[in-house]
Amino acid sequence: MSTSHEAQRLLHEIYGYTAFRPGQQQVIDSIVNGHDTMAIMPTGGGKSICYQIPALLLPGVTLVVSPLISLMKDQVDALGRVGIPATYLNSTLSTEENNERVRKASQGKYQLIYVAPERLDSSIFRSLLHSLTVSFIAVDEAHCVSQWGHDFRPSYRMIAPLITQLSPRPIVAAFTATATAEVISDMKEALELRDPNTYFTSFARENLSLSVLRGVNKRNYIKRYLQTNPDDAGIIYTATRREADQLTQYLQQAGVQAGTYHAGLRDDQRKEAQERFLFDDTRIIVATNAFGMGIDKSNVRFVIHHNMPKNMESYYQEAGRAGRDGEPSECILLFESKDVQLQKYLLEQSDLTQERKAMEYQKLQAMMDYCYTQQCLTSSILNYFGETLVAPCGTCSNCTDTTEKSDITLEAQKIFSCIKRMRERFGISMIAKVLVGSKSKRIYQLQLEQLPTYGVMKDQGAKEVEDLIKFLIAERYLGLTDDQYPVVFLREQAVQTLLGNEKVYHKTTRVMSKIVSDNALFQELRQVRKQLAQDEGVPPYVIFNDASLREMSIRLPQTEEEMLLIKGVGTEKWKRYGLLFIEAIQTFLQHHPDFITTLDPIPVETQLLTPQTKENDNKEASHLLTLAQFQQGASITAIANERQLKERTVEAHLLRSAQEGFEINWDRLIPEQHEALILAAYNQLQEVKLKPIKENLPSTIEYGTIKAVLIKNGIWK
Repeated sequence: MSTSHEAQRLLHEIYGYTAFRPGQQQVIDSIVNGHDTMAIMPTGGGKSICYQIPALLLPGVTLVVSPLISLMKDQVDALGRVGIPATYLNSTLSTEENNERVRKASQGKYQLIYVAPERLDSSIFRSLLHSLTVSFIAVDEAHCVSQWGHDFRPSYRMIAPLITQLSPRPIVAAFTATATAEVISDMKEALELRDPNTYFTSFARENLSLSVLRGVNKRNYIKRYLQTNPDDAGIIYTATRREADQLTQYLQQAGVQAGTYHAGLRDDQRKEAQERFLFDDTRIIVATNAFGMGIDKSNVRFVIHHNMPKNMESYYQEAGRAGRDGEPSECILLFESKDVQLQKYLLEQSDLTQERKAMEYQKLQAMMDYCYTQQCLTSSILNYFGETLVAPCGTCSNCTDTTEKSDITLEAQKIFSCIKRMRERFGISMIAKVLVGSKSKRIYQLQLEQLPTYGVMKDQGAKEVEDLIKFLIAERYLGLTDDQYPVVFLREQAVQTLLGNEKVYHKTTRVMSKIVSDNALFQELRQVRKQLAQDEGVPPYVIFNDASLREMSIRLPQTEEEMLLIKGVGTEKWKRYGLLFIEAIQTFLQHHPDFITTLDPIPVETQLLTPQTKENDNKEASHLLTLAQFQQGASITAIANERQLKERTVEAHLLRSAQEGFEINWDRLIPEQHEALILAAYNQLQEVKLKPIKENLPSTIEYGTIKAVLIKNGIWK
């Protein structure tokens, strides 16, 4: 069997997918064929499969070097649930636990060993490696080896010397989500890769909707957004610990289930916050950039940046933690000009060399350009990483901007005039107070109440005026000084507006809508998953991700064959969990007989897809096998017994076949005289719902018969 075919088999049996994502097959083939390899794939692009499958195909042990402690545990847990022996060695283990794992590793008990880079310097660990046959070393987050990367870690420089000490030299592969050409060159040199095959997967994430909002009230926006999406998990990033704490407190007081995570918390507090989020006990996590590296939570539906990050690499890596399961997700950046001042301040306070600071200022400028651009946001990101998008994405906030512009020239002129009369010596808050006519003691001390612009906007609140000033700063009518207490000044655009040469327009904030609309069965399956996860002590997404549950809630699988058609359901997961979820679906349908009427029809072209298995690559869909037996004269009871199905499942197969246009002998499905009674009840109600019709019929008439009559007569579409 060819290597590619074996990789395909493992992909389906272990991971439950019938096709690789773009780039995965090429990377796997390169590694298995013995080539050093570099893979630059965006967050959520499926990097882990690119080194896990080769680990199963190559002899000996695979070493995965990663700085992401939480990722190690999640991936080892997930591998264990599909029968793959793996372990990790890092600082979270006690001495006893570490020694036990080293002992088992020396006995050849593991196929994959995850290790933190700092562990490479341990003499015990090096002795262990010399006792093993290490055929493959995967370096995750490989940009950390580059001094020009956005997250340089000196410990990564120990990888290359370690590789040279191993004989025979293992295959080496480097993986990263974000890297410029300079970083890629540095990675190749620092890891001493030998003529590596390099693969770039498009940085475009089609399931992510990117937005930049300028001049909005951040807290109000976030609260309303969370109220609009009450069931979805999300990450909100802040620039400082103080902002994280304050925003978390604000959301909790507003009734939002939110936790916080930053480096100022104790280790146990951070661990608890992270685990509550991973286990779906906390829906929202408010965090600094200390959170998220290695978080493999697949059902993060949105990432909101409360502040502008310091560079594009950090932003796209953090934003990319949304939608790892491929489902529609949102990435929203709330920008105001003081974000720039904050990032400049943090940069100046750092101990970076002047050369490195100069480079970081260039990266900061690129991030600012992204926040101000009116072009396609996806294109802007791809251009930064050296990739060109042929056409605008059509999904980002710039591409979909249909908001109406309102003329706020008069309000802007009032603000500009006030700033000019205040001699451009004050900050946002004081300007707003003068405009609304505040009775503040400070105003009277400075005699600002005597200005002609005092109180000219008294019909608005101070916060509303502050937001308008921030909007004008974001649109570059106004500027802020670089001082510790920034002062607002007029730019040329504002001067032209005061002279009547330019108008100012404000776009209405777009109407919020739910990211994903899920049905009731999906929510029920989430509860089943959560209970299983609690019983096994793992995050829910380790059982199945949201995409798998969502597909189950639409396709309603009733058999092993049908369950294996669901993406993310492989052979091992079917054995562990398949029947539990089928039982949950059947129970739900018994209690909600009208549920199926709420589902959109499944496109015919996707109904007949079957998994490619070793035994048979061309199996027919399960319902068509049922139809063939029925057309050959077998009864529903006989088919159910032979195929080990429930009779109602056989009936469902036949009705599905009829809806697809196949001929059905209705006389064998619909008892004599029942059809007339059912049609009479329907004509009386004029409602295509099973429950009301059944309530108007004799109790001996089953739901399946009612549905059959409606389908036969073209009523049920």
